[in-house]
Amino acid sequence: MAQPEEPRTPSEARTPSEPRTPGEPHVARDWTDEHVARWQPVLPDLDPVVEGAVTRMKKLSVHFRRVREQSLVDFDLERHEFDTLHKIAGRGGSAAPSELAEDLDLAPASVSGRLDALEKRGFIRRTQSTTDRRRVVVELTAAGRETWHGAMDVLGHEEYRLLGVLSPEERVLLNGMLRRVMVEAESTEPTRHW
Repeated sequence: MAQPEEPRTPSEARTPSEPRTPGEPHVARDWTDEHVARWQPVLPDLDPVVEGAVTRMKKLSVHFRRVREQSLVDFDLERHEFDTLHKIAGRGGSAAPSELAEDLDLAPASVSGRLDALEKRGFIRRTQSTTDRRRVVVELTAAGRETWHGAMDVLGHEEYRLLGVLSPEERVLLNGMLRRVMVEAESTEPTRHW
């Protein structure tokens, strides 16, 4: 029977397919390295650094989405339930239905249906405003806050686990570089080359 593979540290490479220059640290290879190596002969103009960075960002996004979806399963929440609890929490734990409709980009009737279901589960309560009797206030209950917070914590722990391989200075540097990329993405229309 085959013995299980010894766990590798992040600095150990899986395959020594690229030579290192003297003094260069030994860096583990990931799926994207193989992806780039496979496509470089097919697309000779492919920039391996750009392709590697973009592919890794996409794969990280997919990874975090999977973790978030699993956290919803673990906390018995539908995606729309979590989104609604999240918007209420983001407003300090209470909001008017009209504010939630705006935050969720939904028609008031759709928000009302969501709130009915969340109220039945004990995650929210609706009360009349103390300042305006015509106004309804939606509040998170202790159970709603605990469920929302628990689902959030799962993703938060995974974010810290993955970014924990970087030093605090590297995390600041990464955050700043990604900000510069996003500022460019948000400021211009995509260029079409076809």
